[in-house]
Amino acid sequence: MRLQNKVKTHYSASQQQRRTIVRLNNVKTHYSASQHDMTGKLYIVPTPIGNLEDMTFRAVRILKEAELILAEDTRTSARLLDHYGISNKLVSHHKFNEHGTVKNIASRIESGINVALISDAGTPGISDPGFLLIRTCLENGIETECLPGATAFVPALVDSGFPCDRFIFEGFLPQKKGRQKRWTALKEESRTMVFYESPFRLVKFLEESIQYLGEERRCCVSRELTKMFEENVRGTVAQVLDHFRQTPPKGEIVVVIEGH
Repeated sequence: MRLQNKVKTHYSASQQQRRTIVRLNNVKTHYSASQHDMTGKLYIVPTPIGNLEDMTFRAVRILKEAELILAEDTRTSARLLDHYGISNKLVSHHKFNEHGTVKNIASRIESGINVALISDAGTPGISDPGFLLIRTCLENGIETECLPGATAFVPALVDSGFPCDRFIFEGFLPQKKGRQKRWTALKEESRTMVFYESPFRLVKFLEESIQYLGEERRCCVSRELTKMFEENVRGTVAQVLDHFRQTPPKGEIVVVIEGH
């Protein structure tokens, strides 16, 4: 499938001079047109969480135009890129090597190349590598841009039927140190709570939910979102726990629990 996008945005020199990156310490760094031309850019590109039709036209274009693509698992990402006819250079970037590579990557972007960051599925930085590189780029005055796109917790939250005007995203709870403290802090949480969990630990997670939040608290467990066997199991925590004790879960899991 050939994807084309002939719409380009042009900036005058004066417009480029007014572009700024706002840093966390409220210091604004201004760039002239010549500086902008010399420095590349980091694009954070979401990828489908299961259904390849969820890839956006813009994401495909950015990946085709980037001089370098950073991937959490090059084998997984290679299949996605092959599907869209993208043959740009692919380099591994994951939680085991990112501490040692972010400075080098930032330097390469400063030298003038555009880099795209992707994860195995969803939006980089959301329970996936990305935060360290983004922070390093911003600290060095490098422009970053995150494209809108797929992430697992948003459809799970919206489809849960619980209030989503105010919610808290917990991601994966700590496996050991700090886990009990997090559960205790969530006892009186009034906002809808969103968690990621492994299918192998889901039953234990729901048992802990009963221990800290009560068995009558309502929840929704979503698995295999956007895939052929997508499932949403709703009910009290006790009811959902009983279901998954009888039917061991498979696939990626998002748990949404109503607030106190």
